[in-house]
Amino acid sequence: MAAKVGGGGGGKFNLGQNADMNVTPFVDVMLVLLIIFMVSIPAATVSIKLDLPPAIPPPPGTKVKEPILINIQRGGKLFIGEQSTSLDSLTRDLSVTLTKDDPTLPPTEQRVYIRADRDVIYGEFMAVMNDLQGNGFYQVALINEEL
Repeated sequence: MAAKVGGGGGGKFNLGQNADMNVTPFVDVMLVLLIIFMVSIPAATVSIKLDLPPAIPPPPGTKVKEPILINIQRGGKLFIGEQSTSLDSLTRDLSVTLTKDDPTLPPTEQRVYIRADRDVIYGEFMAVMNDLQGNGFYQVALINEEL
């Protein structure tokens, strides 16, 4: 609380006008808000528990299988590995490549990686993704390479 204790004219019990702002209620409200935020924030952060397998490196001398890459270049040029293809024949060529790579699994159950140039238009990228998903290729991973 703020009060004027002395000075100024007037009578013995006249305190006069006080032009100073009383910040006590403001500080009280701020402390209450601080406590409310401190209590509510830990409840708002929910952790997602994942049961991930342990990272076990392959045994020495084991040849690691190279992934199948779909490369998208500017202008909509598509490549499966080093082989050129088009959007119309992408899933057919991809099925042939995946069957050659691992004939024990169906092509739609194998993982496919997509790497796109920086200048590729988003619509061209999504056309490739839609074509893959429309033909049953749901295990698609994106490759991000830092410069």
